[in-house]
Amino acid sequence: MGSQLEQLENNVAKLRIEVDAAAFEEAIKKAYRKNVKKFRVPGFRVGKVPQHIVEQYYGESVFYEDAIDDVFPDAYSKAIEENDLTPVDLPQIDIVQIGKGKDLILSADVTVKPEVTLGEYKGIQVKRPVYNVTDEDVEKELEDLRQKNARLIAVEDRASQEGDTVTVDYTGYLDGQEFEGGKAEDQVIELGQGRFIPGFEEQLVGMRVGENKEFNIVFPEDYGNNDLAGKEVTFSVTMKEIKYKELPELDDEFAKDVSEFDTLEELRQSIRERLENEAAQQTQSALENAVIAKVTENSSVDIPDVMVERELDDVLQELDYNLQYNGLSLDIYLQITNTSKEALREQYKDVAHNRLKSRMVLEKIGQVENIEVSPEEVDEEIKKRAEQMNVDVEQYKQRINPSFIEETLRMDKIISFLIENAVVEDVEEDGQADTSEDEA
Repeated sequence: MGSQLEQLENNVAKLRIEVDAAAFEEAIKKAYRKNVKKFRVPGFRVGKVPQHIVEQYYGESVFYEDAIDDVFPDAYSKAIEENDLTPVDLPQIDIVQIGKGKDLILSADVTVKPEVTLGEYKGIQVKRPVYNVTDEDVEKELEDLRQKNARLIAVEDRASQEGDTVTVDYTGYLDGQEFEGGKAEDQVIELGQGRFIPGFEEQLVGMRVGENKEFNIVFPEDYGNNDLAGKEVTFSVTMKEIKYKELPELDDEFAKDVSEFDTLEELRQSIRERLENEAAQQTQSALENAVIAKVTENSSVDIPDVMVERELDDVLQELDYNLQYNGLSLDIYLQITNTSKEALREQYKDVAHNRLKSRMVLEKIGQVENIEVSPEEVDEEIKKRAEQMNVDVEQYKQRINPSFIEETLRMDKIISFLIENAVVEDVEEDGQADTSEDEA
């Protein structure tokens, strides 16, 4: 049993794998014993037909497929190990030689993990955005908190105005016919937020409770539903309720009501500290992303399509998870955006490719620089995560894959190494940091 690497081009290795005649003959006998009860030959009881009779009756090759299935996995694994290959897909197999008393010779085309050619990764120049939290940022957070804790008071003696929260029934008509998704009852709308199609909320300003109003609206040209994009429709709206916000006073009592603090000044200080922590995290994240982007740009790797497609599967699975977390699903998202799954895959293909390339470049840097993670570091991280989740360490170990923790720590070390060896220029940024999560 042996193997030979015949060629390696475009990340596809061609292996010649040989299984000696004796081993293949034993696999044929094993296949016979496994399948003998399936064969029917006149003059013989079921399960008692001799092997050579079965081969005469059904053909010499009757057991070849099962025999190959038996010997190939071990022969293939040894060939991969002998030639130091890392497959990323199942091999394509061709039979070169097969027959009684002959060595089995197979040819396997194997798509393998590509080699990364590193560019400059030490001394790279990157910019680090520095966000300063201002008094205005703190006051804006306080005002948002005040808005969230406002009381809604019903209005009877005046028309609706911007800032009011109204409840309406509406029906939309296209060419005189109701269109799908154009009807709602008890729809709550905060006027001035711009969450409906342009012009819709403006038409509700000035209406009174019980009033019905009809008006025309043109859907935007880039609207997600092609049947409505750029079309003029008619809406019939009935105003059912108008409420205005009664905002609480910003004082110590407000602080007690909305937080664990006794004074407004303590609440202000807590908000400032939170914003400063978020700004620091945003700054660090931006620096890490800049370093990763730079070393990825400087390096090259020819990634096989099969690897990109699998990474794309992961990207879309994460998208689906995030949508479900927000009460949607991938199918509903596709309907809302009027997008097919094929178009969505094409849309995210570059994201998958770039993410995969970045990870491979970081892995290569880790190999070159001998950046490793010790078992003690993995155990310490597991212990820390278990404490954060308030669960027993041993129970947590059963729920997670330690190799995932190890890989996460290794990537963190590699990124820290790159930052330590980078030339970082701080750049002052205006305004509060955007603390929303980056897209995966």
